[in-house]
Amino acid sequence: MIDFGFDKIALIGAVALIVIGPEKLPKVARTIGHMFGKAQRYVADVKAEVNRSIELDELKKMRSQFEDAARNVEQSVRSEVNEAASAFENDWKSATAIGHDHGQANEPYQPLAEPTPSYTRPKKNWRLKKGATPQWYKQRQGIRTKAQSGAARVARFRPPGLKLPR
Repeated sequence: MIDFGFDKIALIGAVALIVIGPEKLPKVARTIGHMFGKAQRYVADVKAEVNRSIELDELKKMRSQFEDAARNVEQSVRSEVNEAASAFENDWKSATAIGHDHGQANEPYQPLAEPTPSYTRPKKNWRLKKGATPQWYKQRQGIRTKAQSGAARVARFRPPGLKLPR
């Protein structure tokens, strides 16, 4: 914008004081200040709107580029999958053909035996609530891991041979 130094502002103020007069000068200065503020806000809003529209255009271009790239990837994946499926079908037909090129004239196709599972996952008791703190940490810190009721604790620590009256 226009560069105003202290000397230029003082000159404009002196001329305004002479032309407008000392009674109306504060009101005119306030009005000019409000108008200048409105003009600055309007310019800032226009700049922000222009920046938003530029960013929106860039985002639209980027979106179209990503959509094109996704379409190309999808087409290449589909073509590869189709080629692999057709190759698999051809190999499967040749492998399951009875008596062709292997000297097996009357032998039917024998599937392989199912392998025995080597590991079975332990079943989880979903009703049992467990904390996130691991057991080794609790043992190292001396934290109780099993809660007992008061009656069970008394029965556990009761001296042997002591009988309670009923």
